[in-house]
Amino acid sequence: MNPSSPTTSPFAGVAAPGLVTFLGAGPGDPGLLTLRAVEALAAADVLIAEPEVLEVVRTHARAGVDTPQLTVADEMSVAAGVPAIRTPSTAADVANLVMEAARSGRRVVRAVTGDPGLEGNAAEEMLACAHQGIPFEVVPGVATAVGVPAYAGVPLRGEQGADVRFVDARHASARCWSEVGTSDCGVVVSATLETVAGAAAELVAAGRKPETPLTVTVGGTTTRQRTWSATLGTIAQVFKQGKVLPSPEGSRPVIAVVGEQGAAARREELAWFESKPLFGWRVLVPRTKEQAASLSDQLRSYGAVPHEVPTIAVEPPRTPQQMERAVKGLVTGRYEWIAFTSVNAVKAVREKFEEYGLDARAFAGIKVAAVGEQTAAALVEFGVKPDLVPSGEQSAAGLLEDWPPYDPVFDPIDRVFLPRADIATETLVAGLIELGWEVDDVTAYRTVRASPPPADTREAIKGGGFDAVLFTSSSTVRNPGRHRRQAAQRDRHRLYRAGDGQDGGGARPARGRAVAGAERGQAGGGAGGVRGGAPGGGQGGR
Repeated sequence: MNPSSPTTSPFAGVAAPGLVTFLGAGPGDPGLLTLRAVEALAAADVLIAEPEVLEVVRTHARAGVDTPQLTVADEMSVAAGVPAIRTPSTAADVANLVMEAARSGRRVVRAVTGDPGLEGNAAEEMLACAHQGIPFEVVPGVATAVGVPAYAGVPLRGEQGADVRFVDARHASARCWSEVGTSDCGVVVSATLETVAGAAAELVAAGRKPETPLTVTVGGTTTRQRTWSATLGTIAQVFKQGKVLPSPEGSRPVIAVVGEQGAAARREELAWFESKPLFGWRVLVPRTKEQAASLSDQLRSYGAVPHEVPTIAVEPPRTPQQMERAVKGLVTGRYEWIAFTSVNAVKAVREKFEEYGLDARAFAGIKVAAVGEQTAAALVEFGVKPDLVPSGEQSAAGLLEDWPPYDPVFDPIDRVFLPRADIATETLVAGLIELGWEVDDVTAYRTVRASPPPADTREAIKGGGFDAVLFTSSSTVRNPGRHRRQAAQRDRHRLYRAGDGQDGGGARPARGRAVAGAERGQAGGGAGGVRGGAPGGGQGGR
């Protein structure tokens, strides 16, 4: 981040005005960004947004994008030599910052929560650009008042198609409360945890019945989402009994839905998001630096919050001669089979091929085996379709179940090339030898310890800040070392290994709280990853 004060322009030079894109970031789930929003973020030179919005959109921005802070340092605190107190910039300050960035000819994205058309400050900034002749465009987003109820399992219109009113409790007038209080339409109220009970009281005072159903959602569309069902007359007591207030998130916006469509019994049937099997779980995922994010994506799809910690890095073997001889043997016809047990093995062989000017045609006449979907996909990307993938468990043992024994009549060559990690287990080698094959077990890459995790992650491990630890390979089990042992000593931590997903339980508790290490079908991760039926059940399994 390149912080700057709105009063001092960080954008120099005189050029034709750039383009300002006012972009709706939606209510919080990055997956709700539109395709057009992702395109605009990828092309942006400057990204201007409040900190909570930056968390949503930043992953889609290109490296090196400028992200000026939308806060102003208190000059008195700076002059006194104490840490600066930063306050939010005014709408005029932000508008000036947006225009100054655009005047330098840059592509500016101004991202706001929800939809720009419903954000008052965005409208003011658009007018400022129009008055200064700066071109702009608008990319709509999912409105918070619509997206959050959908994630809370509260449809805004029932079968009768009754009217729905939207009220911002932070700016609503007495006349507004009177109008919605005397009607029987559904009401969506934007408020905060500190003011939502007061908004309910306003509606009752204006004529709504105290027993009218009410749902209140905080952290909507994110894995921090939590929804309470009550009535207008009981919401204050529900919060008090649940010790909801005072809360560190007391000033954060919440969405309340008033009306029969938010009745507790009905919401229990429709609460699809918070009922995900791992909802709210914080899962520590030790992994290689190079590993693809597919496992974390699967965890998110089940409602978990994955926290990735690189524990191992992949490096070339110390002595490359063995690998060089094996690759040359592929070309000269030394092998009948080559078996890949991980994406890293595919990557290592591919890099050696490219070093010699070879491509996938060098596999002509050689049978290719692969463990796991990810490994097979890496081979297909390379231009090679595997001849053998385990039909059952995606592991070394599963591959041996399907591997044919050596037959001197039908197999002209009896040798298998097995490129693997330096710390790989001997299961596959021993099994192939038992089937009558000669095996060249070649170190294709080394796994080494990565740098220690950040201090906050170490403290979370020691302090019980994670609900589960998901180990994806034997390497990641070995390398967390002391931190893994600290996690295992706490009852609230559950240890899992990434399974194959073929036996009905992809993410399985480790037996005896120890992790069963096995070679898996991707770079440090199970081919099947996390499957439905993972332990815990709805509401985070707590």
